[in-house]
Amino acid sequence: MKYARLTKEQFDELTPEFSTFLATQTIDKAEWDAIKAEKPEVAEQELDVFSDLIWEGVLSRAEYLEHFSKNHIFLFQCFESEIKSIVLKSAVPETDFLSKEGLQWLSDNMFTENVEMQLGKKEYTEERNVSLFALIQQGAFLSDGQLYKQINSIIES
Repeated sequence: MKYARLTKEQFDELTPEFSTFLATQTIDKAEWDAIKAEKPEVAEQELDVFSDLIWEGVLSRAEYLEHFSKNHIFLFQCFESEIKSIVLKSAVPETDFLSKEGLQWLSDNMFTENVEMQLGKKEYTEERNVSLFALIQQGAFLSDGQLYKQINSIIES
């Protein structure tokens, strides 16, 4: 498996897509039920293949990722061969970017000595989607990039 198996909740959301996936392999519902009962290892393999296909599609379309922690915000813009980052760090230990108040504090203090900002750019050391998946496993999530774009436009002006 290249990525990770989807959760039960994710499979539930993707039931029509999974049915189509099985149909492309000429597996109907009755045959799928038989495979699950008689050859669970084959069913597991099918779930893994489907999971990888879904992850590959999602990661291929990913443009922005964000990761929030108590004192840091990591914003990423994902390109074909490299990833750019904006890292915000609070110089005030009590700040909590995981709270609404912490985000308001960031807004009020963005361009003061209380917020350290680092810009970065790195070429992928692994395949692009594998690198992005590793960030997701560390807590990043897909985003529309609004925060990245706002901060980047201020920096560039």
